[in-house]
Amino acid sequence: MITVVESEDDPRLDAFRWRDRQLASKLDRLEQVGAGLFVAEGDLVVQRALAAGCTPDALLCDEPMGTHFAQQLHDTTIYVGNEDLRREVTGLGVPLKAVGLFRRPGLVDPAVLIRSSQRIVVAEALDNPTNLGAIIRSAAALGWDGLLLTEGSADPLARRALRVSMGSGLQLPFARHENSLELHAMLQESNCATVALTPHRNAQEIHATSFPPEQKIALLLGSERDGLTADVLSRAHHQLRIPMFRDTDSLNVAAAAAIALFALGPR
Repeated sequence: MITVVESEDDPRLDAFRWRDRQLASKLDRLEQVGAGLFVAEGDLVVQRALAAGCTPDALLCDEPMGTHFAQQLHDTTIYVGNEDLRREVTGLGVPLKAVGLFRRPGLVDPAVLIRSSQRIVVAEALDNPTNLGAIIRSAAALGWDGLLLTEGSADPLARRALRVSMGSGLQLPFARHENSLELHAMLQESNCATVALTPHRNAQEIHATSFPPEQKIALLLGSERDGLTADVLSRAHHQLRIPMFRDTDSLNVAAAAAIALFALGPR
């Protein structure tokens, strides 16, 4: 159902202005206003959210895109507004052709994700949504099966993370486990080789390491600032580093992750 809106102050558009904390950020806030929602920004991300089976609450589009989605979504309210309205409502400074307000998918059990995955990314307190979004996009593109997040990690469905991942956060299954050490025990019990990516000089160079094709692998990534904790590093089966030149001590975590995801990914 298409509804034309003419004022950026129209209260029906309020949810499109909500930030991540109002939409959904913590499980203990699920009963509060806006909980259980996420915003897909851009027509490609909206289409990927629909393809992933996410339920739309409402869309805000230009006229051609509104007409396009109306042919698929007969029971969803589709607001159509001009460029200035769409630019102001989203706060992005660009008039995206489509923005969607969706219900978040159900939670995934970490144990189920571990059992069903051959290649898993583990984000240890990786709190930057831009980095997380870039890592998710690389993991999805390079054939990895899932993402595990520990306490302090960003939300894969946060607006910025989802925008940077170009919707890949809707294609790569993810689960959260607040206790990092328990999560590592679960990975090791499933015969998963835990591989810590670190710039430490005593780590083995990544190109000098190989695994049999049938080996399950979990790639452990730390935050940009602090990296992996000493506890995590000591428990990992392998510590790997990317060799660097010109006195470079480290790479951005998203860039380093892309290299490791390719090097350790399926062939």
